[in-house]
Amino acid sequence: MSGTQILRTGLWAVAALIAGAMVAMVFVVSGGGPATGKPYGQPFSLTDQNGRPITQADLRGEPAAVFFGYTHCPDVCPTTLYELAGYQAQLKKEGKRLRVVFVTVDPQRDTPAVLKDYVSAVSDDVTAITGDPAKVAAMAKGWGIYFKKVGEGDDYTMDHTATTFLLNPDGTLAGTIAYGEDPKIEQKKLEKLVGA
Repeated sequence: MSGTQILRTGLWAVAALIAGAMVAMVFVVSGGGPATGKPYGQPFSLTDQNGRPITQADLRGEPAAVFFGYTHCPDVCPTTLYELAGYQAQLKKEGKRLRVVFVTVDPQRDTPAVLKDYVSAVSDDVTAITGDPAKVAAMAKGWGIYFKKVGEGDDYTMDHTATTFLLNPDGTLAGTIAYGEDPKIEQKKLEKLVGA
């Protein structure tokens, strides 16, 4: 076998490995579930909107849609929360349970009381999470969430990932919903998640 043939065979092997990795990633993101079977994210210990402790264990037991945002968000966060709460209410009428979880990326402003006012204006069934900024940042990092403060003073905004994470009852990742995704596709993903 010549040097050129060895190089060509090696390149094909690398291409096959890359293709396999891409297929695995599409499988995870499209709702096939993670190959590891491990709960998504990392352990956390924070506070809900009622001032009670909340951990990753509280996101188990039923399907969940988890979204990271902040209460001063002008459009993405209220729209996403409203849509998820709407799906949640519809599924509840059909006897299906979906936990909707809103995690702040702005814990300095989003205290439990602020979050309670914010989510209760949409639904009493939404869980909101805040806490020590370092712990919130650690949770966000564990979920692959990007966020950054933009501006100074009281009128700053937060750039952040606008993906909704769909979790199976065991905490494993079932898929994601992108902001602005086709509502029909979004609905199908949620129905599949809850077994409707």
